[in-house]
Amino acid sequence: MIIVTGTNTDVGKTIATAALVARIPQALPIKPIQTGEPDGSGDIVTIERLTGVLGTEFIRYPEPLAPNIAAQRANMEQLELRDVAMKIRELNTGNTTPIIEGAGGLLVRMAEDWTIADLAAELDADVVIVTSLGLGSLNAAELTVEAARRRKLRILGLIGGVLPAEPDLATMLNIAELPRVTRVPLLGCLPAGAGEFSAAEFAQIAAKIRIPGY
Repeated sequence: MIIVTGTNTDVGKTIATAALVARIPQALPIKPIQTGEPDGSGDIVTIERLTGVLGTEFIRYPEPLAPNIAAQRANMEQLELRDVAMKIRELNTGNTTPIIEGAGGLLVRMAEDWTIADLAAELDADVVIVTSLGLGSLNAAELTVEAARRRKLRILGLIGGVLPAEPDLATMLNIAELPRVTRVPLLGCLPAGAGEFSAAEFAQIAAKIRIPGY
């Protein structure tokens, strides 16, 4: 079981989740909470388009905000941590590997009283952290890894979520520095625009992501 989180929003978390789904046999993509997307679109839809693997979500809120705030503004229920964990366990038949995508970063509030870090602990799941690669990324990655370690979460590694076709100096140096400063392996990087690839093209780049233990 893997939980995918990010160093921030818009770092390529959904595309990285799709890459893990494409790489892992019997993967089951799960998005517990979707915000800011109309029916017929969203992260699970993107993952399905890129991989051909059907996924599931539990609830969606209309505005593109942190889930707890989006729920409050829409006057909708906030999911309970134990209920979400129970649903995921029920979906895990033993032959599947749930790949669970969070919202934003590790400590974004999924509801008023829990974060994706809490869900990772509740499920005893492995954690993959999707990081930006440009200037400022080393600090964001180190902070996220440190927060995960303080909670005794098991980190599989980092994925660079959006690698430009022509990376600048900071990006190239950061790719080398990220595993050194975080002491977490860099499992691979995904090219910018990968979300627009065909399923066949996407499978080729996903194959380059290393996933220890899977």
